[in-house]
Amino acid sequence: MRLCRFSLDEIILTGFYADDCVIPIDQAAEAYSDDKGVELLLPSTDDLLDLLPPAGAYFHVIRDLASWVDELDPVGLSELAIPLEDVELLVPIGAPSKILLLAGNYAKHIVERGGQSVERDETFPYVFMKPPTTTLTNPGDPVVIPRVSPDHIDWECELGVIVGRRCRDVDEADALDYVAGYTVVNDISDRKFRPNPNRKDRERDRFFDWQHGKWHDTFCPVGPCILTSDAVEDPQALTIQLSVNDVIKQDSSTDQMIFPVAAIVSFLSRFMTLEPGDIIATGTPSGVGSATNTYLRPGDTLRATISGIGTLENPVEAEDS
Repeated sequence: MRLCRFSLDEIILTGFYADDCVIPIDQAAEAYSDDKGVELLLPSTDDLLDLLPPAGAYFHVIRDLASWVDELDPVGLSELAIPLEDVELLVPIGAPSKILLLAGNYAKHIVERGGQSVERDETFPYVFMKPPTTTLTNPGDPVVIPRVSPDHIDWECELGVIVGRRCRDVDEADALDYVAGYTVVNDISDRKFRPNPNRKDRERDRFFDWQHGKWHDTFCPVGPCILTSDAVEDPQALTIQLSVNDVIKQDSSTDQMIFPVAAIVSFLSRFMTLEPGDIIATGTPSGVGSATNTYLRPGDTLRATISGIGTLENPVEAEDS
């Protein structure tokens, strides 16, 4: 089951997501009630967490509704469906308390960036954060190249994990029980951000240059939907691909992660509380632009795709002068 948030006539709604349309949940519920003669009660909120496993109060109701929608004939479906071009897709989780992202979780990406890959038992996940309010970007909205540092803006397609239940100090074997679903994240990165070029160099400058290069406005597109965790037998068996202007740049699988999803959730929960709606981006495979000194320019179009979830598309624009 794929769920999304979208705006139609300036009203924010929830819907079932398809690759070419959305089906508003409120209209589907009304049609279901008319068909079955049973009133279907759902929350009047645009918070998808109410509808997601493992703790969403309406998850079982919405799953039954999704099954009914799947069985509709083409005519019945067309009466409910709204073409994607007629709506504005929104980030699936509107206000996550945290966006946590992994650096260097695919061996080939580490190597292409000039690093040395090590075995899982010899290291630990490198985790950083992005400010949700200013970096989160809707599907279809532009990634903005910042005036302050415009020349080395890069892409990173990543599997995003949505936390569905409060999570603290959980074992890896149980960690997936706390996952609500999966989405696509594009961790946009400024590879050569250098605040105050005339500065006096200090020991940790390189790390903070890298970290601050992750924080520019619009640098975290997320979407187009959430694929519920019950529909994913193995999160380490998903294909992951990114293209720039229809030229494929990244083409890999989540089975190449050094730390799988369950290990990441468990690791993070050892020293912080994960809360419903938190987004965890699990790292990117090889094929980033910096490996070939190729960077984003105004007018480019990014398409980040993960099997089963869908395609997150964003144009690239320059920041207004």
